[in-house]
Amino acid sequence: MRAGRQGWVVGRIPRRRGSIKTPRPRLAHSKYFHIIKIMKSKDAITALAALASEARLSVFRLLVKRGPEGYTPSELSDRLSVPAPTLSFHLKELVHADLIVSRREGRNLYYSPSFERMKALVGFLTENCCSLADEACGPDCKPVAAAMRRVRA
Repeated sequence: MRAGRQGWVVGRIPRRRGSIKTPRPRLAHSKYFHIIKIMKSKDAITALAALASEARLSVFRLLVKRGPEGYTPSELSDRLSVPAPTLSFHLKELVHADLIVSRREGRNLYYSPSFERMKALVGFLTENCCSLADEACGPDCKPVAAAMRRVRA
């Protein structure tokens, strides 16, 4: 493509008229898993991969302990004794996996866990608990799987 007269962009002309195809934006499935109330294997792999680092796991666990109030990056850095650039990288990975969310309040940015995503991940992991067992499933895994079935209905 090159600039033509009066700043118009000139490119290739399509072969047939009316056949111009505009690229459609693809939906990020991981951000829309809650619409259909099921988590896909790909989403679970992304979330588990994000938690597969000791630093990210400790950040996530600290945010879960704090609850919906969350922490600012500087508070997280102080509590975990992690340098700011390293923490920024780990927060980016957790946000990309939709395990944490950020919100702005004035000049401060707060990170808090996405409880819906966390519960969906645990539900995905325990969804078919004891489904192939010869005996009835004990009470160990029924509550999480049963809670996820109620959400889908």
